[in-house]
Amino acid sequence: MIKSLDVDYLKHFYQFASRYKRTAIAGLAMMPLSVAANLLFPWLVIKVIDEHLTLGQFDGMMFIISAMLVVLAVNYLADGIYTYCLRLTGQRAVFDIRMALFKRILQLPRSYFDKTPTGVTLSRLTSDLEAIGESFVLGVLSLVKDSINTLAVLIFMFFINWQLALVVLIVFPPVLVLTQYVRNRLREMYVITRSSLAKGTGFLQECLLGIKTVQLYGAEDEVEEKYHAYTDEFVRAQLKTNKYDAILFSIITGITTITIGLIIWYGSGKVLEGFVTLGVLIAFINTLEKIFVPLRDFTSQIASIQRSFAAFEHIEELFVEPLEEEGRELLTGDALKSRLTSFESLEFKQVRFRYGESGPYVLDDVSFTLKKGEQLALVGTTGSGKSTIIRLMNKVYMDYEGSILLNGIELSSIPKESMLHLFSLMQQDVFLFEENILFNISLGDEEISDEAVVDAAEYVYAHDFILDLPSQYGFELRNSGSNLSAGQTQLISFARAIAQGGQVMMLDEATSSVDSITENLIQKAIGRLFEDRTVIAIAHRLSTIKHSDLILVLHQGKIVEQGNHQALLALEGIYASLLTDDALIENDEAAELVV
Repeated sequence: MIKSLDVDYLKHFYQFASRYKRTAIAGLAMMPLSVAANLLFPWLVIKVIDEHLTLGQFDGMMFIISAMLVVLAVNYLADGIYTYCLRLTGQRAVFDIRMALFKRILQLPRSYFDKTPTGVTLSRLTSDLEAIGESFVLGVLSLVKDSINTLAVLIFMFFINWQLALVVLIVFPPVLVLTQYVRNRLREMYVITRSSLAKGTGFLQECLLGIKTVQLYGAEDEVEEKYHAYTDEFVRAQLKTNKYDAILFSIITGITTITIGLIIWYGSGKVLEGFVTLGVLIAFINTLEKIFVPLRDFTSQIASIQRSFAAFEHIEELFVEPLEEEGRELLTGDALKSRLTSFESLEFKQVRFRYGESGPYVLDDVSFTLKKGEQLALVGTTGSGKSTIIRLMNKVYMDYEGSILLNGIELSSIPKESMLHLFSLMQQDVFLFEENILFNISLGDEEISDEAVVDAAEYVYAHDFILDLPSQYGFELRNSGSNLSAGQTQLISFARAIAQGGQVMMLDEATSSVDSITENLIQKAIGRLFEDRTVIAIAHRLSTIKHSDLILVLHQGKIVEQGNHQALLALEGIYASLLTDDALIENDEAAELVV
């Protein structure tokens, strides 16, 4: 009935649920009490009918009826405690899975996010986990309890009258065969529904993020048509699951009715012949409900469990996805910590890198050295490999060839958390949280004081405009800073990089897409950085890089020229040709590089 893969999912779920053994054991302890009550009640029914009502002996009958009421109360209480404790255990386990899953997602490599839409990952954390919480927990709880009760009742039936029990048992083989068939079909359909739902969620997320582009170019109809395709796939699969579910439910309901009719027909004859008492027959008919109602409900339980197993398949993909540093030999200990206390040097030695095993090399034989206090600028046309160098320095990607040494230690052997304090990155694409400005600069780091946040804002000349805002540093941002100008969001991002306190400041197109006033402020802040810290800059503005100690000119992943500003101009090569106007070199610090 259950595939080995399903058993693996159950084991995975048990790893989380086992943390709450006491609660689970308290619930499972009620199971024998519930089973005993289910068996004792029909036995008392037989006693009342055969020993009292049929014989007209009413002495002691009220005692048995009172006992029946007690048995019913015990049964309801035991079932209630069982359900509560096991549901509590299941929901706690699902909560732990959610937290473990979120933690793992935060540790996944950038390559995973490059190939997986955000909406698909979001679907794993939301709808798939909800399917496990609502369907798996409740379905398994009911299935286990009903299965044990059904087995116990069948044994009891054989005990009181094996001939009537055989009549009941005749219908079981076709029910089991049908259930197995429907189960397999449901599993296939639920895998499709979970997959199509994830794709639809991913596409919806993309549409919402790009709603301005969709509306600007009038692409509403095309987007709607594509989303409609994902929705159609989901609906078709869902309708098929409903069809199989309804077929199984209807057939089992019909079999239940037929079986009750057979028992009444066959049992009545045996009562007239004196082989079966009236009490046994009535108890049998009453007990059939305890078999066939759970058997009928078994269809919905199977559907719920299959929905959960399909969700488990998607979630399992995240758990087996290798982490950034998983399987790598990493250095640890005080010796490593002492060597990374401060930044001393960074060296690339014949580094080659490509995105994906079959992709072209975006870096090819790149070698250079950056020492403490120096300023390095990366120049080149779009796609030349500038940002890739920054990503490798930050261990965003690690499958490089060659060698990258940080303070003489191979970068791939350094745990990422051991080097975070050395680098701060100001990115071209700014993301701000829907929190106040104070949080967006400190990112909630308790080690960064409010004073440090203000100092960082003053350093990048953001303090003045923040003071003009309502609530100042408590000003709440909306939708990644949509209630600020593009330049203001860039300054806050710059202040965030400063507040993190990295000894090496990385600037990735720091003045991209900002107004001239904000650009001047950023340029003044960058001037401070060039005086105070080690800097690695990707920039289009000549004023950003002209005072760098080393300028690397990249073309198609290779370093084609390197040197300082004057030396590269003297070469009259690619660097010189990137300048929009040679006359601007000496007269206008705002000269641009054509990239």
